[in-house]
Amino acid sequence: MSGAGLSRHLLFVGLPAAGKTTVGRLVARALRVPFVDGDAMVSSATGGATPGAILARDGEAAFRRLEREAVEAALAGPAAVISPGGGWAVQPGALESVGGRAYIIYLRVDPATAARRAVADPAVVRPLLGDDPPELMRNLLARREGYYRRADACVDAGDARPPTEVAAEVLRLSSFLITT
Repeated sequence: MSGAGLSRHLLFVGLPAAGKTTVGRLVARALRVPFVDGDAMVSSATGGATPGAILARDGEAAFRRLEREAVEAALAGPAAVISPGGGWAVQPGALESVGGRAYIIYLRVDPATAARRAVADPAVVRPLLGDDPPELMRNLLARREGYYRRADACVDAGDARPPTEVAAEVLRLSSFLITT
């Protein structure tokens, strides 16, 4: 896809550990467009503080405000692949604020898969996991799925599919956005 680009953003929603960052990076690399990680933008905006440190120091409401500002900044920039945190979509007005600026893709995984992936990845600190990650993911999905399903497309990102296959499906679904 040499010289490819996007006519508007691609934005991923889904549970923590659904693959938003992994798949997002693959898609961005294939399209040769920037990848915007919501957590990294929040960290950068706070002088390098990790999401965990922000949550511990300032609370979830402050973190979500910073995350929303980071996504808005990304949406105001050149077309990119954007991966906000799993809770971004449920913030009041977040999905509506996107308007026509992004094609939203819900990466769907079952709660058990999300919990197992979240615990298995020591490189990513997920401070909200608590003592019972599977139960937390079930609760998150129950509260968030109605928001996630408002996406323009839904892609199964479960264990039966490697990230490269999920990324290939995202590229097929969003091919109408690809410019040359």
